[in-house]
Amino acid sequence: MESIANSLIQSWGITSSTGAQLVSLLVMFGFASVVLLAFFLPFAGITSWLERRIAGRMQSRVGPNINGPQGFLQWIADGVKAMEKEDLMPDDADAPLFKMAPYFVFMGVGATLVAIPFSEYLVLSDLNVGIFYIISVTSFVTVGILLAGWSSNNKWSLIGGVRSASQMISYEIPTALSILTVVLLSGSLSMQDIVKAQGFWPWEWHISNNPFMIIMFFIFFISSLAEGSRTPFDLPEAESELVSGFNTEYSGIRFALFFLAEWGNLFVIGAMTTTLFLGGWQAPLALKGSMWLTPVQFMIFMTKMSVVVFIIIQLRWTLPRVRVDQLMIICWHYFVPLSLLSILAVTIWMAVSHGNSTIELVMSIFSTAIWLYFVLLVLYRAVRNFKRTDAKLNLNFLE
Repeated sequence: MESIANSLIQSWGITSSTGAQLVSLLVMFGFASVVLLAFFLPFAGITSWLERRIAGRMQSRVGPNINGPQGFLQWIADGVKAMEKEDLMPDDADAPLFKMAPYFVFMGVGATLVAIPFSEYLVLSDLNVGIFYIISVTSFVTVGILLAGWSSNNKWSLIGGVRSASQMISYEIPTALSILTVVLLSGSLSMQDIVKAQGFWPWEWHISNNPFMIIMFFIFFISSLAEGSRTPFDLPEAESELVSGFNTEYSGIRFALFFLAEWGNLFVIGAMTTTLFLGGWQAPLALKGSMWLTPVQFMIFMTKMSVVVFIIIQLRWTLPRVRVDQLMIICWHYFVPLSLLSILAVTIWMAVSHGNSTIELVMSIFSTAIWLYFVLLVLYRAVRNFKRTDAKLNLNFLE
């Protein structure tokens, strides 16, 4: 976006620093508005429809199929219905905090879009501390959920808010430690620099740098699910225990904002996973270096991100919810020590392999073979189970 703003400043002949800053501000604000209103919100809504269709197929039912072709317009109908609902608030609730809470949650998810690179030139702001910025702004989600639970003056909501605080704060530690290994490999906190430190081919991705990066990939992915309260870690809103958890007392558009943030968070998790470990927007050499190739790089990024989101949706409707004690044991007994050990191992590997491209290539190919074997094993077991049950394989969830 900075390059676009600079080209506009030059073409319009603006010489004053105030005018140049104003143009840069308008360009960034315009791009942020387009991303939020024309991309982020529709993505969250369409993902909600997609998840319900996939859930219906996995549970041998139809799912939404009335509003629009294959029920595609259901997310719009739900949004309109939420806006028409009465905005209720408990008599004993803390009104200012109760009203602010959903906006904190939505702001924490939406603000991450500032530093996510969609292509070589398509990024709102290439911050030199981009990854640190994203870790910081996502803390607003924890604050918003805790405010929602506290301000509702409801014991179920309060338990959900406290659960959220303990869960998210705990899992921020292994998430940050796994990100640290990526920062070590790329030598930068900038999201663009992290992508540029990788390549287009799988053996050039950070996940393939060495076997310990595969471990860090899984720690980051699972910790992100826990931090985002996605099943099997959705304890803050466990409906079988807490009615609806922290959002029990909410209705109308404020209730909808919580779920918009949840489905929007799927995009953030997928985008972060793609950027940090899966090469981001990296394209073959012939498809880089020109702003006109931005759509190709954007499609590469979105394809990788969509695969990650699809896996997250599959996990939600496959795994049962874990208990609170199990959740904390996974974090503190396994993920934190394993993350620290992996950081040490990655550091030693970088010192040993520094300047030896042959060793680095061999290790990258070996690591790629490991995670490809795991992927193929999962696919093999899925196909084998289909054959054992004489089930008909049908990947078209739109039927």
